[in-house]
Parts: sequence; C-alpha cells; structure tokens
Amino acid sequence: MQEVSGYKSIALDIAQRIVSGEFSIQRKISGRSLLASQYHVSPETIRKAIGLLKDENIVSVSQGKEIIVLSDQKAYDYITKNNYLKSVYSLKQELEILLDEKKKMDHKFDMILNEIINYSDRLQNLKIYNPVEIKVNEFSHVVGKTISELQFWQNTGATIVALRRGTEVGISPGPHVILREHDILVVVGDGQTYQRTHSFINNDVENES
Repeated sequence: MQEVSGYKSIALDIAQRIVSGEFSIQRKISGRSLLASQYHVSPETIRKAIGLLKDENIVSVSQGKEIIVLSDQKAYDYITKNNYLKSVYSLKQELEILLDEKKKMDHKFDMILNEIINYSDRLQNLKIYNPVEIKVNEFSHVVGKTISELQFWQNTGATIVALRRGTEVGISPGPHVILREHDILVVVGDGQTYQRTHSFINNDVENES
C-alpha cells in the first residue's frame, strides 16, 4: 500500500514540476536512476510513476528509456483529476525546510539564553557596581576628544559600557570614539563612580559657571 501511494505521489509531483515549467515541453527529464536518487526510492518505483504519466500521454519513453515531456496541459489535467492525492515528496520537502528552520531557531535561542546567563553573571559579579548615566554638558573639556586621549578609566576608575547619542545606543564604545556634547555615558564602577566621573567630565564647566 505504501509503495502504491509512493509512486502515485511521485507521478503527481513530476506532473506538478511539468506544469510549473521546471520540466519543459519536448525536453528530456532526468533518467530513472537520477530521479530515483532525487525521490529516495528504487528505479522500479520511478518506472511505475513514469508509467502512469505515459498512460496519460503526459510523457513518452523511448527504447533507450529517455523520458520526454509531451504536454503540460495534460499534466495539469492529471493534477486536477488527482487533487485528492497530496505529493509525499512535496510534503517531505516542506517538512525538511520546517525542521531546518526549527534547528536554526533553537540554536539562536540557545545563543541568546547563554548571553543572558553570561550577562547576568557579570552583573552579579559587579555587585554594587550598578550602571549610572552621566551626560556630557555643553563646553565640557572632554568634547572632541577620544576615550583613549582622556585616559578615561585611569582618571575615573569607571568603565563605559554604553554610549547614548540621540536615539542611537552604542554598546562598549572603543577607545577611539570621540565624545560629543550631550552624549550620555553609561558607566560602571565602585560606589564613588558617579561622583568621580561626573566631576571629571563636567567639573571644569561647573567651575566656569
């Protein structure tokens, strides 16, 4: 029963490929052995499937066993007549695509989950080193200078974990990033981080004012 359903499904699928233009009129279809490998069945099963299409004058088979497409209209009629029979091959292909997508989604999920776990571990290790935000005021001496030039960590003991500039957010900005007025730095450090960093960035401005 499974074999009968199998070769009928393959015949239907080949008819669908003819209608779609994949197998064009008066062109040779791949030999039985190649079709058998495509559908993962025996050449005998392919022979039976092609026999069905030959009986419907959809294809012809020469003495050399070449399979030639004769009519896409008859292929369409064959599909319509057998619309109750789903193509096992097509369903298998669709299932394989879905399984592949599921594997990719599972892998992505695992990666994100691991990142969350790692990030949580880092936050736990920071303990009192809670992130704080400090805005670069207008005319601050840090404007126009890179993080490296300012020797930021050496002068503040703080690590910049993010930089907000308007609607844009940069994570872990590198040492060559140039600071601008109104930038908001997200930094972590010890309990005195905010005071030291704010003083370093904006003290000159406050003193002038």
